[in-house]
Amino acid sequence: MIRLNQVKLPLDHSEDALQQVVLEKLSVSAQQVVDIHLFKRGYDARKRNVITLIYTLDITLKDVDENAILARLEKDQNVRVSPDTDYKYVVKAPANLTERPIVIGMGPCGLFTGLILAQMGFNPIILERGKSVHERAKDTFRFWRTSELNTESNVQFGEGGAGTFSDGKLYSQVKDPGFLGLKVKQEFVAAGAPAEILYVSKPHIGTYKLVTMVEKMRRKIIALGGEIRFESRVEEINIEGEGENRQVTGVTLNGGEVIFSKHITLAIGHSARDTVQMLHDKGVHLDAQSFSIGFRIEHKQAMIDKCRFGINAGHPILGAADYKLVHHCKNGRSVYSFCMCPGGIVVAATSEEHAVVTNGMSQYSRSERNANSAIVVGISPSDFNNDPLQGIELQRKLERHAYVMGGSNYDAPAQMVGDFLNAGKGKPFEAIEPSYKPNVKMTDLAPALPDYAIDAIREAIPAFAKKIRGFDSQDAMLTGVETRTSSPVQIKRGKDFQSINTKGLYPGGEGAGYAGGILSAGIDGIKIAEAVALDMLKA
Repeated sequence: MIRLNQVKLPLDHSEDALQQVVLEKLSVSAQQVVDIHLFKRGYDARKRNVITLIYTLDITLKDVDENAILARLEKDQNVRVSPDTDYKYVVKAPANLTERPIVIGMGPCGLFTGLILAQMGFNPIILERGKSVHERAKDTFRFWRTSELNTESNVQFGEGGAGTFSDGKLYSQVKDPGFLGLKVKQEFVAAGAPAEILYVSKPHIGTYKLVTMVEKMRRKIIALGGEIRFESRVEEINIEGEGENRQVTGVTLNGGEVIFSKHITLAIGHSARDTVQMLHDKGVHLDAQSFSIGFRIEHKQAMIDKCRFGINAGHPILGAADYKLVHHCKNGRSVYSFCMCPGGIVVAATSEEHAVVTNGMSQYSRSERNANSAIVVGISPSDFNNDPLQGIELQRKLERHAYVMGGSNYDAPAQMVGDFLNAGKGKPFEAIEPSYKPNVKMTDLAPALPDYAIDAIREAIPAFAKKIRGFDSQDAMLTGVETRTSSPVQIKRGKDFQSINTKGLYPGGEGAGYAGGILSAGIDGIKIAEAVALDMLKA
């Protein structure tokens, strides 16, 4: 096939416009074109009233010399041979293999580690401390409705991981020369995701679709010989040997059962703080890493659409508009938008008692009235003495304080943006109705974060308003606190994906500091599965 990059057309181009571009570019006839495959579609909205669609196309031809076409267009950087994007399994398990690899955690990283291992015939055992995704959804919605928290079944813990209750974004800035991200999306489509996620530049799925997809992927793993155990919290990683001979030998579960394996994947997510403490106590090498803290901000989605798309707001191809903002402050801090959820809601995301944590969620339709995103300030390891456990304690301190500020009942503290910028006291909300459930308590948010973070956010919001008019409007809403943008911990691993001081332990995903979202975590899971499989065949 021949690939055409940077094919630019108006937003409302005709149905045959793509074919006409192909015919003119390649100087072929319509009869010579077998297929025009849409590999990617994005848009350029820098001129919001004149938005351009940008395509990448793979062209299959017949009765034509493709090499001659490529030679003629050699100097055109946007005409090349289509790369091979098919996923290829690195090995297949032998029939006599007796050891079974263990995967701890069933978020995106653990899910894809388990799936790829199962597809290669390694019969993985996946251990998930939370419940199945259907039961977990019941517990999560009950918490939002009644404030009854299940600390083992919530937004953070359970089948599907934290990404299940999110916008379901499937785009990432990680380098992916092997097209592993495409494999992730193909598996999602096979499980029921919309086919468009394979080609749109900013694909998303939404919570309700993710719930059913995860169930189908679980059944696929089981059908391939994998085993999945819910409500199976790992109390201890069992390790033998010292120094260079440290080797994992298995795990001990919360019920006392011991499962033996010399190949254990850690895909624990960024909120398994008790597991991180256990790893620290067992001497597994941990490093502190940066994370961010802040608030959720809500505006009318219609305002964001108009600011980003102008007269094209509401166009079905564009959908609900998003944004990505960053500001470098006078005090040396950086403030940026994170996990923007168009047409979504702010959700209660704590996994610990007497704590308030916010996150964002939306459905595939993105049809809710408000847009929300985290507005967060970067925190460096020097802010917590380069101690990863102190980073966790800083998160806990802020979350527990937010709980008290909200009324000690899992309501969240909130304040209108105008009052926050003017350092005033909170007033009853007006145009923007906060979407956080169970509820919010209007108050002064200044005590919710360290002074340097409050100063930085107060500087950044008016700066963001220069890019999105109305971003600093009086009746926009801030809800606190956002603390779990990423893990404060990196579980250090080598090029072989194993812990640098504990053989057989494979840290991965967001919780280990190697991913930032569903897609990158899924990609990391595939890489770990490949590394585990290759190492098992060496034994």
